[in-house]
Parts: sequence; structure tokens; C-alpha cells
Amino acid sequence: MGKNTGLVYTNENCIVCNKCISVCPVPSANYAVKLEDGSSRIEVEGDACISCGACFDACKHSARSYRDDTERFFEDLKRGEKISLLIAPAFMANYPSEYQNYLGVLKAAGINRIFSVSFGADITTWAYLNYIKSHHFLGGISQPCPAVVDYIEKNMPDLLPRLMPVHSPLMCGAIYVKKYIGLRDKLAFISPCIAKKNEITDPNCGGYVSYNVTFQHLIHYIKEHRLSGSTLAKDEIEYGLGSIYPTPGGLKENIYWFLGDEIFVRQAEGEKHMYEYLKEYQERIHTGKQLPFMVDALNCAQGCLYGTGIEEEKAEGDDTLMNIQRIRENSIKHGGAWGRKLSPRRRLAALNYQFRKLRLEDFLRHYTNKSNQIKMKPVSSQELSRIFDEMGKHTKEQQQIDCSACGYASCKDMACAISNGINYKENCIHYVKDLAMEEMERVKELSAQVQADTEERIRRAETVRDIIDHVTESFQTMQGSLSEVSVGNEGNAQESTEIAVSMQNINNCSRQMAEAFGHITDLLNSIEKNNNSIFDIASETELLSLNASIEAAKAGEAGKGFAVVAGEIKNLSDSSRDAAKDSNDTSAKVKKFMEDLRQQAENLSGLVTHVDQRVDTLAAATEQIAASTRLVEELSEQIQGELFKIQKL
Repeated sequence: MGKNTGLVYTNENCIVCNKCISVCPVPSANYAVKLEDGSSRIEVEGDACISCGACFDACKHSARSYRDDTERFFEDLKRGEKISLLIAPAFMANYPSEYQNYLGVLKAAGINRIFSVSFGADITTWAYLNYIKSHHFLGGISQPCPAVVDYIEKNMPDLLPRLMPVHSPLMCGAIYVKKYIGLRDKLAFISPCIAKKNEITDPNCGGYVSYNVTFQHLIHYIKEHRLSGSTLAKDEIEYGLGSIYPTPGGLKENIYWFLGDEIFVRQAEGEKHMYEYLKEYQERIHTGKQLPFMVDALNCAQGCLYGTGIEEEKAEGDDTLMNIQRIRENSIKHGGAWGRKLSPRRRLAALNYQFRKLRLEDFLRHYTNKSNQIKMKPVSSQELSRIFDEMGKHTKEQQQIDCSACGYASCKDMACAISNGINYKENCIHYVKDLAMEEMERVKELSAQVQADTEERIRRAETVRDIIDHVTESFQTMQGSLSEVSVGNEGNAQESTEIAVSMQNINNCSRQMAEAFGHITDLLNSIEKNNNSIFDIASETELLSLNASIEAAKAGEAGKGFAVVAGEIKNLSDSSRDAAKDSNDTSAKVKKFMEDLRQQAENLSGLVTHVDQRVDTLAAATEQIAASTRLVEELSEQIQGELFKIQKL
């Protein structure tokens, strides 16, 4: 087997309270494991576990469950397997009013025959007494309890020779129905005990029984599947005081019944007391001290009546004990070997007579040394020192705190468990506490550092706030300036637009002036042309005047009047030439001035065009300035908002 694969296993309810470790008689049966999600739990090592049930009693979180054959038993019945029952004596004691009804349900489910193991217990008593007598086997340990047998085989193999080599009541009953009745059916045991499964599968037990069906799982299955039976049923064979075997001291009472109470039968039961006593018993053997006639050993404190496979509520109160007492009284009333009026010697004779046809050898068994299944290796002192150092236990006092919070009786046991890999140091509360103290000191140091850092941050924060206040004021001033720039810029934009309009008007006037100057020049050219014509006429007139003067001279006195006219014509010609000459001189000067004015007008127009372009550029720049100014104002407002948030922190 292995971790969590045995009869007893850990379910999801485990919170690692370590109680299972503290009550378990086998130190290696519980493994502390860390799971993938970082949590941990205590699992069960199936090879080491003896199914004693101590962890069920101790665990308050219902973190342990167990396996039996109930499901397989009913499945095989459904498939038609021929199965007969062996019923533990505790079943009638726990379910006195439902006993026959439950047996009727099982009959209806397909069960063939039903036998009470009380009869097998009577055979066990007979076999014990005969083996003790024939082999002078004094001081033997009874073995009806499979948990006790499993414990000795795995943990105290030195005691194997002291175990009574006689089968348990279950196996004696199974052997009887198989060998002496000749039953070929498979056998199922209706059982109060989880550990009976280990006995059933033990090679030393012959494979007589196929199923271990615990009371708890059986009743749960019947109720869950609403099974019912139309008739009542009962077991087939009568029995005697074997019916009280499930009670604490039941075997002892049987021995006293047949041998008398002058002998000493040591009674020991309970998951803790039983195994502690075995150590004392072993010590008595080693020291040669007298042993009791027999040890009546049971794992459960209240015997099999309240076994590990019984419904939890059945353990409350004394009803079951009262019921077993009534069964005992009924057995005694039958007389024979159990007759109350007979002496122990005569009862023994009657018992031997009753089982005279049985062969003792059929009911004997062997045991196996299973100590190799316990994987706990011895731990050297050097290894212990190493583990203690890892756990921070450097002094003797620290190594002997023995608080048992880890589940082990001593710090040494815990260190051994860690060395064997079945636990880890984080399960030691003092290791964790010391780590916590160290962590607390580190936290204090960090806290002091944080305090100092906080104070420094506060100081820096105050400085930052001062800077922020100054920056805020600067931003407020900048916002005022931006507002002025924005207003001024808007005025500039307006004025630029107006200048552009005026410059356009000036440009238009310049072009008009240039055009007018051109027209004047054209007129002057026309005048100059006319003056040239006058020059030509004056020249011709002067020529006529000259011709007239010549003709007047020729005419003498008669030509005097003509001479006067010729003289006037000449005066007119001279006056016209002089006037035309003056007009041309003046026109030339005016033309020069007009040309200069036209050139200046063109220069003015070019300058106006250039100014107009600059004004356009200025207007565009003014618009960009306005847009940029608005963006700066928005960013300034956002920054001021963030600064305000920072100031509030």
C-alpha cells in the first residue's frame, strides 16, 4: 500500500491539528505532507497503519474515512454470487429490535445462509484451552483483535511467539462452516471492525472470508438504497458465552467460566493503554518476571461492541452493554457447557464433549514478521543534532520542550519523524514561534525604518508642497499674463486685419495713381506731338513770311502793307515756335516728374504688397498665437488641477 491508500485514509476535512499523530500507536502511520496548492495535511501510510481507529475518536473534524467491502458485496449479490453470512455477536447487541429484520433484508438481497460468530467464539475458547493444556502455553496473548495482531507483527515481532496460535472467532466460525458443514458459498462478515479486512486478506488466514462489511456502511447502504425484506430471519447455530467476546474482558470471563477465577487473566484494552501495556509485557519477558496466565487483549476501549466500524451514535449510552448482558443470560440458561450450576471443571468437560469431533490443528494459525513494512530508520545522535539545528533548537532546554503540539510525545520523536521524512519542521509550533519572533524583530526594525522614512517623506512632502505652492502661484501669474496676451493678441489680430484692409486700399490707390500718371504721360506725349506740329507750321509760316517780305520788297510802295503782314506773320511764327519750345521744355520736365511719380507709385505698390503679405503672415501668426495661447491656458488649468490634488494629499 502507501500514503492514503490503505483501509484508513485522510479526507478533505483535515486541518493538520496533529491529534491523529498524538493518539496513533504507530509513529510512522501518519505523514505530514505539503500539497500543490501550498496547504498541508496529515495522510495515512497504509503499510504502517493497523486500523486501530484511534484517529477517528480523536479527530473533531471528521477528517478520517475508511474502506470496506460493502459496495462490492452488494454488487456481487446483484450478479448472482452465492454468498452466506457470518454475523459478529455485536450486531445483535447494537440492533436488538432490528436484528431479524436486517437479516431478512439481506436474505431478500440474495444471502444464502446466516451464522453467528458467537459459535466461532466458543470454538476459539475450546481451542485456547486445549492448546494451553497440550503445549503448556502460559502467558500467551489472545488474538481475536486484528489490530493487536497487526501491531505486534509490524512493531513488536519479538512478541510473535507469545501470540496464541489459534484463529479468531471469525476464522474459527468460517473454518467450521467450510470444513465441517461443507459450505461452498463465499462468506461475508457483518463486522464491527475496520481492521478485520486485514485479517481476512492475511495469507495466514486461508482466504476463508471474502468480504468485510462493517455495520456502519451496511446500515447506510440499506437506508440509502431503501432495501427491505418481506420476512424476518435469524442465525442458524446455537452458541454459548462466545456471545460476550465483544465486551471488554469477554475472553477472560470465558476462561474463568471453564478454569475458575483462581488464575490471573490480564485484561487490557484501549488504543493507548493496550499498546503501552504490550511494552510493559515485553519488558517482563526480557527481565524474566512472571507472566499472567493469559492476556485478554482488545484494541477498542469498550471492546467490539463499540468497534471502529459501528455507527457513531451507537457508542452513546449503555444500551448496547445492557443488550449483551441479556444475550449472556440467555446463553447461560441453555445449560450444557454454560450451565450456571456446574463447576468449572464439569463445564470444561462438557465443552470438550461438545467439540469432540473438531481437530485442534484445523484452527491453528501462523504469524508473519512484518517489521519491514515500518519504514522508520534509527536516527543517530549526529543526525538528531543536525535536525535540531535546522529547527533552531540549539540548547538542551530547547530540545526538551516536549509540548506535544506537533503530535509527538517529545521533541526527539519529532526530530526522528523529520529525519524519516514523515513530518517537517514547520509543524513544530516553537520553530514557527521562533520564526515569528525573529520576523517580529525584523518587522520592528522595518517599522522603525519606515517611521524614519515616513518622517523624511513628510519633510520632503512639505518641501514639495512649498514648491507646488510656488509653482501654483507662478502658474496663476502665467495664466494672468496669458489672459493679457490672449486679449492683446485678439486686438492685434483685429488691428492686423484692419491694416491689411487699409494696405489693400493703399495698394489699390497706388495702382490707380500709376494708371493716372500713365494717362498724363500719354497726354504730354500728345502735347509734345502737337508742339512739334506747331514747330513745323511755324517753320512753314516763317518761310511764308520770308517769301512775303521778298514779294513786298519787290512791290515797293505798294507792297508795304503786305510787308507789315509778313512781319506779323513772322512775329506769330516766332511766338508760336517760342511757345511750342517752352511747351516742350515744360512737358519734358513734367514727363520726368510723372515718370518719377509713376516709378514711386509702382514702388509704393510693391511695398504695400510686401507689407500686405507681412500683415497676412502676422494675422496667421496671430491666429496661431491665439490657438497656442488657448492650449497653454488649458494645460495650465490641468496642471493646476493636478497640483491641487497633490496639495490635498
